[in-house]
Amino acid sequence: MAAERTEIDPSDPLEREAQTFPVLSEAMVARMMPYGREEAVVRGTALYTRGERSVDFFVVLAGSIQVLDTDEHGVASVFTTHRARQFTGELDLFNNRAILVSGRAGEDGRVLRISPASFRRMVSAEADISELIMRAFILRRVGLIRHSHGGVTLIGSGHAADTLRMERFLERNAYPHRLLDIDVDPDAGGFLDCFSITPDQLPVVIGTDAKVLRNPSTPELADALGLTERLDPARIHDVVVVGAGPAGLAAAVYAASEGLDTIVIEGMAPGGQAGTSSKIENYLGFPTGISGQALAGRAQVQAQKFGARLALARPVVSLDCATEPYVVTLEDGQRVSARAVIVASGARYRKLDVPDYARFEGQGIHYAATAMEANLCAGEDVLVVGGGNSAGQAAVFLSRVARHVHILVRSHGLAATMSDYLVQRIMSSAQISLHAHSTVTGLEGESYLSHVTWTDLRTGAEQRHDIANMFVMIGAEPNTDWLDGCLALDARGFVQTGAEAPGATSGYATSKPGIFAIGDVRSGSVKRVASGVGEGSVVVSAVHQYLHPAA
Repeated sequence: MAAERTEIDPSDPLEREAQTFPVLSEAMVARMMPYGREEAVVRGTALYTRGERSVDFFVVLAGSIQVLDTDEHGVASVFTTHRARQFTGELDLFNNRAILVSGRAGEDGRVLRISPASFRRMVSAEADISELIMRAFILRRVGLIRHSHGGVTLIGSGHAADTLRMERFLERNAYPHRLLDIDVDPDAGGFLDCFSITPDQLPVVIGTDAKVLRNPSTPELADALGLTERLDPARIHDVVVVGAGPAGLAAAVYAASEGLDTIVIEGMAPGGQAGTSSKIENYLGFPTGISGQALAGRAQVQAQKFGARLALARPVVSLDCATEPYVVTLEDGQRVSARAVIVASGARYRKLDVPDYARFEGQGIHYAATAMEANLCAGEDVLVVGGGNSAGQAAVFLSRVARHVHILVRSHGLAATMSDYLVQRIMSSAQISLHAHSTVTGLEGESYLSHVTWTDLRTGAEQRHDIANMFVMIGAEPNTDWLDGCLALDARGFVQTGAEAPGATSGYATSKPGIFAIGDVRSGSVKRVASGVGEGSVVVSAVHQYLHPAA
C-alpha cells in the first residue's frame, strides 16, 4: 500500500526550504570568502549560544551546523540543520539584541566565520547575496514565531489586562512565545505546579533558563528578553528619530541609507498606530493588502540593514533643546545626543468619557484589532466605536470571527470620514450594523467588561448589549508632552512646521533649528500611512541641508 502523501503547508516557512534555507552558489561563497576567515570545527563545538549578542555569521563549507531550541527546563533539541553552502542566522544579526537560538557543529567540518561588522559590509556591498539572506532571515523569524522556537511561555488569564499587555508587546516585537491561558488551557495548571507559581502571581513569563518573571513591567520584560540595548551617552549621533511609526521608520531608512549616523527611539514597538492595523489595502504596491505589523517589521529590518539602531521599550520623557547637540532623555534615565532631531512620536487614541472606563481598559476595552484581539471575540458580539479608516478596518476584520459587529458613530454616517472601499464592505456585510447618532453611555462587568449601553443622541433611546470587547478608535491626541516647551504647538498640541512655525526654514522644520516634525504628530498632516512614509523620506533632505549647509 502506498504511503499517504503529506501535504506541505505553504504558509509555514520551515517547509519552504528553498527560500528559508537556501543553498548558496559556489560563486557566491567565493565572493563571501574575503569578508571572513575559514575555520575547522569539531563536532559538538558551540558556535553561538542563545542570549549572546553580536554573534558571527557562519557559512557551512563542509559538514553541518545544528540549530538548537531550549525549553523551559533547559533541555536542548535540534530543529534545523544547515549543510554545505547554507548559512546561519536570522533577524537579530542586524542588531545587537540577544539571539534566540544556539548553534553547534553537527560534525567535523569547515566554516566561513564572518564578524558582525564584516557581515554588515557584505550585505551592503553584495546586493544579490543580501537579497537572499534578507528573505531567509525574515522567513526564519516567521518560522520561529509559528513554532514557538527560541521563545518564552506566557501564563495568565487571556482576558486580563497585564496578560494582554505582555502578549501584545511580544506580538508586536515579533518575539516567539506561546500563551497558556489558565481559563481554557489544561496544561497551564501543570506549569504552575512545576514552577511553584501561585494564582496571585499571574501573569508570569517563563524563559528557557527556567527563570520566572512575575508580572514584569514592559521595560523589565524587554530587558529580560535582551530586546533593549545600552546606549553610549558620549556618542553624538547625526540624527535621533523619536518614534518608529511609518514616518519615523521611513526617515530612519533614508537617513541611514544616505550615510547618517541614525538612532530611532521607540517606547513600545515598531509601527505606531499603523502597526495595530489588521490589513492596509490602499497602500501603494500591495494590491492584496498588508498588515500594519508586517509593514513595520519589514521597514525596521530595512533600516537596520543600512545601519540604523533601534532602541525599544524606553519612551522618551524629555528633550533638552537649550544647547547643541540636542539631548533626549529616556524613561530609564539614559540620554541620547544628536545634532538633529526628527519628531515622529505620532498620536494616541482618545478615550471615551464614560463611568468605569479606566477599570475596563485592557479588560474589554481595546485600541487595536489584530489577530490577538480577534481570538477574544470568536462567536461574540463586539462593538467598534469610531468612523475613520482604523475603525472600518477593525470592523471588517473582526466580522470574520465575531458573531456580529456593531459600529457606533456620533455623526450621521461614514462617508465623510472613511475610505469608500471600507464603507461599501461595511454596508454590504450582514455581519456588521452601523448605529449613527449614537454614543456609549454605560459599561458594566465584574473583573471584565460584559455589557455596553449606548444612547441615540436624537431620541434618547438606550440599547444594552452583551458585549465583552469594545474597540475605541475615535481620533487621536498628539504625543508631545515630552517636548517640554521646546517647540511651537498648535491649539490641539500638534507640532507646527513650515509656514506655521516661527523661523522654520523648510516644510517640515519646526520653530527650533535642527528639529523637524513628520507624520501624525505634525500639525495639518494627513493621517495616512502613505503620507507618513512620504514625509519621512522627504525630511531627510532638510536634515542634510541643516547638517551640511555648504554642501
